[in-house]
Amino acid sequence: MSQPNIPFPQSPVLPTMVDEKYVIQFSCHKGISCWNACCSNIDISLTPYDVLRMKTHLGISSTEFLKEYTLPYEMDKDSIAGVKLRAVENGSACRFMKPEGCGIYEDRPTACRYYPVALLSMRKQDEYVDRDSYAIVKEDHCKGHEVDRRITIADYREEQGLPQYDELARGWRQLVLKKKSSGATIGKPTLRSRQLFFMACYDIDRFREFVSAESFGKLFDLPPSEKEAMLADDVALLQFAFRFLRQVLFGEESISLNAEAAQERLVKVQEKRLIEEREAAKKRALEAESDMVEDDE
Repeated sequence: MSQPNIPFPQSPVLPTMVDEKYVIQFSCHKGISCWNACCSNIDISLTPYDVLRMKTHLGISSTEFLKEYTLPYEMDKDSIAGVKLRAVENGSACRFMKPEGCGIYEDRPTACRYYPVALLSMRKQDEYVDRDSYAIVKEDHCKGHEVDRRITIADYREEQGLPQYDELARGWRQLVLKKKSSGATIGKPTLRSRQLFFMACYDIDRFREFVSAESFGKLFDLPPSEKEAMLADDVALLQFAFRFLRQVLFGEESISLNAEAAQERLVKVQEKRLIEEREAAKKRALEAESDMVEDDE
């Protein structure tokens, strides 16, 4: 089984995994002595749906949001990228923190909604679906665990609006888990693949331009009505982005290709690869010749 994908990597997570029937004792509310403590020292990874909700709340494009409010990071060495929420200038506090609480509470990220629960997404190597389990985050500063309020994880998730968030980010989690579990069988992603992953997952407005381009329309055979509806709806476009990435990164074809255009593309790719191989062979030959000259000297 692959390693769990823990959204709070720096937090002390109890090692025992639990299911959604598990009862937690917790409450976070204004007036509690640790109010805003979590928001004062953040390390928040964002899902693609988080980015979509937050950029819409702020009334800016996804490109602007990523530049102004996030920092990219590598999920694994030389692998696909994730994004984290950027803290205040020269500090560690969330930029949306206010004395009364979160300034974007209705569109707050998944990690904030889950706290103090950690979602653990895992996938067996011989399975094609991810399985959800949970763990409890307990930090010294948090007094919410001392409040006598008991609730199951299932009810807590409903209360925090998480079923919708999890469902709309599931395609992304499956892509991440598939890449992690595939490892060397897939190999190191090319720069082009990493750029496509980042754009399709996080920069939905740039991805819309990409899908709207004439070159995309020539290669991918999408029904006009489906394409038009998708381009008008960020959520639908995001789900299509996950399909697109499964196809281009892992060969799971679900989007029809224009046969003639696909063949032309294949020929161009093969020609480019042949040129690259010839250039690499020429470089190796020059290096070998240089080594021989040095040995003679």
